[in-house]
Amino acid sequence: MTRPKWFMPVAIVALLWNLIGCAAYLMDVTLTPEAVAAMSSDQQALYAARPAWAVAAYAIAVWGGALGCVGLIMKKRWAKGALLASLLGLIAQDIALFGMSPVAISASVYALQGMVLVIAVLLLLLANRAARWL
Repeated sequence: MTRPKWFMPVAIVALLWNLIGCAAYLMDVTLTPEAVAAMSSDQQALYAARPAWAVAAYAIAVWGGALGCVGLIMKKRWAKGALLASLLGLIAQDIALFGMSPVAISASVYALQGMVLVIAVLLLLLANRAARWL
């Protein structure tokens, strides 16, 4: 079975999406004390309450997603495993965010994380299908 023509553009856009996530992760873990102090009190509480495993899950989610998309572009079957790790990291991150938060989470955060979850699931489904094309 041959790859459809839309596959490569979708894989490239997905990589760009995941690279944005990688940049957000790097900005998050390199925040200076001054930047944290400039946050609202709710944001500071949320930032301070995150367990280390949630930050690690965040890293797995974004870097696994980027690696998985690189694998899709390179036509590698291992992309599926990387995208599965990414989805599992995202789920763990969301458990910490929504289940352990010391402050109320806004609707916009639910919407954004919901969109990220849908995209992660769709990428894993794409990788499953692509395994037959690669």
